[in-house]
Amino acid sequence: MQTTISKIPFSDIYIRPDKTAFVADKHTPNGLTIIEADDFPEFYEALSMGFDGKNPSYSISYDGNFFRVERSVGICGVQYCARKMPEKIPPFNTLGYPVELTQHLLSLANASGLILWSGPTGQGKTTAISSLLREYLSLEGGFAYTIEDPTEHPLDGVYKSMRGGLGLCTQTQPRNGNWGEGLKSALRSKPRYIFVGEIRTSDTAAEVLRAATSGHLVLSTIHANNITDAINSVVKYAASESMSESLAYDLFSRGMLGVLHQTLAGVTMKKPSTTYLFANPDNNKGDQVRGIIKTGKLNLATAIETQMTRMQRGMNLFPEI
Repeated sequence: MQTTISKIPFSDIYIRPDKTAFVADKHTPNGLTIIEADDFPEFYEALSMGFDGKNPSYSISYDGNFFRVERSVGICGVQYCARKMPEKIPPFNTLGYPVELTQHLLSLANASGLILWSGPTGQGKTTAISSLLREYLSLEGGFAYTIEDPTEHPLDGVYKSMRGGLGLCTQTQPRNGNWGEGLKSALRSKPRYIFVGEIRTSDTAAEVLRAATSGHLVLSTIHANNITDAINSVVKYAASESMSESLAYDLFSRGMLGVLHQTLAGVTMKKPSTTYLFANPDNNKGDQVRGIIKTGKLNLATAIETQMTRMQRGMNLFPEI
């Protein structure tokens, strides 16, 4: 019986310079196993041909599947990590988040500000934020503009919203790797939603903070170990570009809607383990979280614990001060 790459179940495949391919063994949390496929030479050629000679992060389509590829050069030669992306974005309510958290995130569809999803590499951040954006478009309609490098999930297209109007999403990549210019172009397009695949440069962070305080709903991801690290990382990036650190904290405090940190737990069936911190979407009301962030002294542990407890008990996250 013929075995092909498409028939082998995996999320990530690692290929060494000697063309040995590894995937998760599905028996241990981190263990790998070697796999073989009859069409591996064709798959390897597609990986090789997809590289443009400049950007080591790119996407390819192979045998009806979409792959996000990372090409690197080790001491023994070229190696690849390719992630098989889903053909469709899973509905947000199937991703394993508590009902109360799902409901609160969906309630932010008409808000403006920044929703930042943080965590280590490969922990489902982009899947979560892409699925959430799709839900917003399906609920409320409107125009969404994404900047991703590479694009991962199929968001581009027209959506029929539950409110009766239409939603439209345009997916783009930063031209010549210039994320800041891509964001400026997005703002000139007058979008309701802006999705930035990852904050990893100073100009991206600065423009994200500006966009989050100018009436847009901005969704993005960042690599971080926890919520505090995520906020500090955005501020440090932004402060190295064109603003002071105090201004960056001020913009973050005014633009923040929520910061989440996520890891995936499990072997055969991975589920998200999530911590979160939200700010009151009504900027006209007092908010302890915004006040703490504005000072730059991020003693947030008590606020995070309090909010998570209140949400789990179905209580109002933002009691009147």
